[in-house]
Amino acid sequence: MSAEERLEALGIELPEPPKPVANYVTNMIVDRCLYVSGHGPAPLEGAKLTGKVGADLDAEAGYVAARQTGLSILATVRSSLGSLDKVERVVKLLGMVNATPDFLEHPKVINGCSDLFVDVFGEEHGRASRSAVGFSSLPGAIATEIEAIFLIAE
Repeated sequence: MSAEERLEALGIELPEPPKPVANYVTNMIVDRCLYVSGHGPAPLEGAKLTGKVGADLDAEAGYVAARQTGLSILATVRSSLGSLDKVERVVKLLGMVNATPDFLEHPKVINGCSDLFVDVFGEEHGRASRSAVGFSSLPGAIATEIEAIFLIAE
């Protein structure tokens, strides 16, 4: 099953790809790699996607924010490549969590994005190398920001 077919089977509709909010591009292709700039969570009715994980949000709410961030990234990937089926594999994720100093479950939060990518691209192609780290603040007080690198199919 292709990534686009999996997305449809999961009942996922991607949001509009975000526009840059400063002096950068949302993505860039170099050779066979698509580099995606840091993205924040796509809006989700009824979900709190801003604030500090460990104070304003718990790890589960952070997971939802990271999943929504993954959806935002996928929207950019589709916009750039025309189809998610042009992704050969997810290579790398850098997951940043707006967290309190005592919060220790950053990997659990960023799993929201990682789990989504495995669901969409499959275990072999969706599982990436990654970092999950805490930050004292993120732009707009978003709960998560994630950047990604994808290998484009030949």
